[in-house]
Amino acid sequence: MIQPSGAFEASIGLEYFYTDTEGLGGRLRRSSEDFRVIEISDMPLEAPGNYTAAIITSTNWETNRLVRVMARKLRISRRNVMFCGTKDKRAVTTQLFVFHTPLENVQSMWMTDVEIESAYSVNKRVNIGDLFGNKFEIILRELALPISEARPIADEAAAQLTELGGFPNYFGVQRFGAVRPITHKIGRLIIEGEFKKAVDSYLSETVGVENDLTMEARQRLAKEGNYAEALVYYPDHLGFEKAILNHLAIEPDGYIEALHQLPRNLLMMFTHAYQSYIFNRTLSRRMELGLPLNVPVPGDAVLKMDKHGLPDHNNWILANEGNIPKLVKLIQRNKAFVSAPLVGHETVFSEGEPGEIERKVFEEEKLEQKEFLIPKMERLSSKGTRREILAPLVNFSVEAVDEDIEKDAGLRFKFDLNKGCYATTALREFMRSESLLDY
Repeated sequence: MIQPSGAFEASIGLEYFYTDTEGLGGRLRRSSEDFRVIEISDMPLEAPGNYTAAIITSTNWETNRLVRVMARKLRISRRNVMFCGTKDKRAVTTQLFVFHTPLENVQSMWMTDVEIESAYSVNKRVNIGDLFGNKFEIILRELALPISEARPIADEAAAQLTELGGFPNYFGVQRFGAVRPITHKIGRLIIEGEFKKAVDSYLSETVGVENDLTMEARQRLAKEGNYAEALVYYPDHLGFEKAILNHLAIEPDGYIEALHQLPRNLLMMFTHAYQSYIFNRTLSRRMELGLPLNVPVPGDAVLKMDKHGLPDHNNWILANEGNIPKLVKLIQRNKAFVSAPLVGHETVFSEGEPGEIERKVFEEEKLEQKEFLIPKMERLSSKGTRREILAPLVNFSVEAVDEDIEKDAGLRFKFDLNKGCYATTALREFMRSESLLDY
């Protein structure tokens, strides 16, 4: 049933589609209002304290930039603005934030395209990952087929995914950068201790599609190598790049500290993206060899369910001939999950054929696990964990919209996903687009 993807997706490890229907084509996020996300958070209880929790809806704000501007408005450190999950810019997102500042300060904050829906005092912080999942409402427009032909294809693809129990839980293009998919490459350079190359890649590599002014700036720096001069001609919208350049203009060889000018969650994304790339390749190899994603085979590491009904990424049991019938029943009820590794310096690979796949993919990267322990940037070190290879598609529906206006006709998808799963990865099964930018 699986079908190969295009070269662009394959370059970040997304090598196959799980369904065999015709692709709808189309484009996501033609407007921000076409991509709506509501975070399902582990909400802190209202209590007297030094923190303020707020549910905030933002339009066209990337999370790191939103945090930076809110911190400036509130006159607090960026580290005192906490959130549970990073969201994309081109969307309308509703999510939880916690601020280390009094309630009245948050209530009086005003920003364009930012609405504070509720705010209350709490006595504790939140951290990345303190959420259960996300609810999505997404309109796919500019379809390659008339809406009358697209709708039954979408229904058939949905039926296939329902029968399979979900979709391949690839890390989506946003993990690597849809415009400039190099995040995983930078992560590998950091793991190898090549900090100068990592900085130069982030600043000047021109893989992908950017506007002419940005491309010219990156190409000029790659040619001349003068960080101080680049600080003058780099476009203002490249705020993170300019923060790095500002440090290098003062300390030209201070590459590690230059990287530390980035927000912590963005900096950690580099090594996480490289782990994600290896995971994607492992999942693709499993699909290529015909191993099921919704049924364990001997040697598989099967994740147990945590108290919230989510996969416990650090708690698993090995499948064997004796326990597989019981595990299959649990998996069918979304109470257990076949997994693959996010490789780190303490990763324990599966056994049997799944373990052979995992080891082979990692060996092809020509690295050693111990390299994920990064003494010069300890916060980027990773022990490794595991991740479910099939993502449940919950409360799914699809309907036609704006059928009477041909140029705006599209399909509205609604569904819920567990935390860490990508809506764009679910929708690629319907779209099969040749361009990463369509996602």
